[in-house]
Amino acid sequence: TASRHQGFSSLPMAASNKCPLAMGLETIAPLVQSVEETPEPITTVTIGKIPCWIHGSFLRNGPGKFEFGKDNFNHWFDGMALMHRFYIRDGEVTYSSRFLRSDSYVTNLQKNRIVVSEFGTIAMPDPCKNLFARFFSRFKVPPTDNASVNFVKYKGDYYVSTETNYMRRVDPQSLETKEKVDWTQYIAVNSATAHPHYDREGASYNMGNSYGRQGFFYNIIRVPPPDKGEREDKADLSGAQVLCSIPASDSRKPSYFHSFAMSENYVVFIEQPIKLDLLKFMMFRIQGKSFHKVMTWEPQYDTIFHVVDRHTGEQSKVKYRTPAMFTLHQINSYEDRGFLVMDMCCGDNGEVIGDFTLENLRRAPGEEMDKFYNSMCRNLPRRYVLPLTVTDDTPSNQNLVTMPFCQATAVKTGRGEVLCVHEELYDKELLQFGGLEFPQINYAHYNALKYRYFYACGFGHLFSDSLLKMDLETKKLKAWRQPGLFPSEPVFVPAPNATEEDDGVVMSVIITPRMEKSTFLLVLDAKTFTELGRAEVPVNIPFGTHGVFNEMG
Repeated sequence: TASRHQGFSSLPMAASNKCPLAMGLETIAPLVQSVEETPEPITTVTIGKIPCWIHGSFLRNGPGKFEFGKDNFNHWFDGMALMHRFYIRDGEVTYSSRFLRSDSYVTNLQKNRIVVSEFGTIAMPDPCKNLFARFFSRFKVPPTDNASVNFVKYKGDYYVSTETNYMRRVDPQSLETKEKVDWTQYIAVNSATAHPHYDREGASYNMGNSYGRQGFFYNIIRVPPPDKGEREDKADLSGAQVLCSIPASDSRKPSYFHSFAMSENYVVFIEQPIKLDLLKFMMFRIQGKSFHKVMTWEPQYDTIFHVVDRHTGEQSKVKYRTPAMFTLHQINSYEDRGFLVMDMCCGDNGEVIGDFTLENLRRAPGEEMDKFYNSMCRNLPRRYVLPLTVTDDTPSNQNLVTMPFCQATAVKTGRGEVLCVHEELYDKELLQFGGLEFPQINYAHYNALKYRYFYACGFGHLFSDSLLKMDLETKKLKAWRQPGLFPSEPVFVPAPNATEEDDGVVMSVIITPRMEKSTFLLVLDAKTFTELGRAEVPVNIPFGTHGVFNEMG
């Protein structure tokens, strides 16, 4: 349904209009250059003090190789997956990295050219084939297994994941690539996100697409906890099931999604107006155009929250809507007094995804870079509150949100329809940091529960240039920012015997375009957000995507 709320009085301004314009931005081209892997662990130089209680591996993923032979990838997402491991024990840190030996990587390496198509790069047909064979090869574009987005966990095993139907099991210690896993061999989905959620019992939840004669569906997936007892050294997704299939509002133009929300009892799928044009997709395959061009931002449509019972798979009959917005990453969701509270990073212009081409990221410093950055949408944290007890008898045209100190609203607009308007989760100070993304919380102890703090990256540049700690009670922030340094997504590690939500440390990998081989692992005290120590490693690391801390006993 196209949006009918264009004139809604309490709609906030577009986020991009709020943040100050940048001037004189430096180049970040060195942060999107190919690097060598470091398969054998090397020692680092520690400055300050890294707490001795930390024992485990900080695992990071992201693109690390951007060309083969004379062929260059077009988009940042296309770079070959490079896995990083910072192993921390007794205050000492070692570093290692390995390229994922995906079929894409191995084949491209053997042929010394780009053979497998990626998100923003279509592989050219083999010049040795005849004209007909080359034409028909356009129809057979296999999805990539270049899993460069995240480390995820199913049944106790680590995998690296992207957004196709393929994942790769990996060894979290040696970073060795293990078998390729195809979701379609376990359940009827064509893809899955790289952002699963986990419950207290160890089950994993995810979302994936499926399409066929009945139309296009968004599926909620559950993978059971690991079996008790001895496990075989092989990928195991047995017992995976589709909890619920949600039909797309428009089967010809389904929505793109990168993540979803989960509380103690509900999974929420966010159907946003970043649309995939399936007809265009078919045509582009034949014409040899890349996938990122089939995504369109269509703000005439609302964003819809589909609420599903996590235990029964039953979908709520209430349609919760909000005026057009897009979200890539959830912060947290929880239930409180009959309401479902959902916090997420949101933007008002979803055209951003296709813009992260390597050409744009390698723009010259100053005017050229400023112009591109200032044209981008800034993402900001928002809270939506969904009343869970809406019935036919619920009164219309009045705010149903009765939670104290809450500015979010929800109004029943018709039978089974509720219009939600968000609360901003920040004050003006955040705008000086360019908005935020890559949010993380104390997931082990506060996921799906009421919480106070989250950690994120500030975006005063195209890549994050600050670390932030946000306090949801006061809407104030603490920041770590130093000129020329670009931090990765912060990961929170709780202290042993922690009594408060922010007892622990925040870790981030810091890179710089200003000097060669000047990378370091930064460890901040999560409470004060001040530096405890850093581990310097003489390697170049390109700007990455997501990571996890693998705790070891």
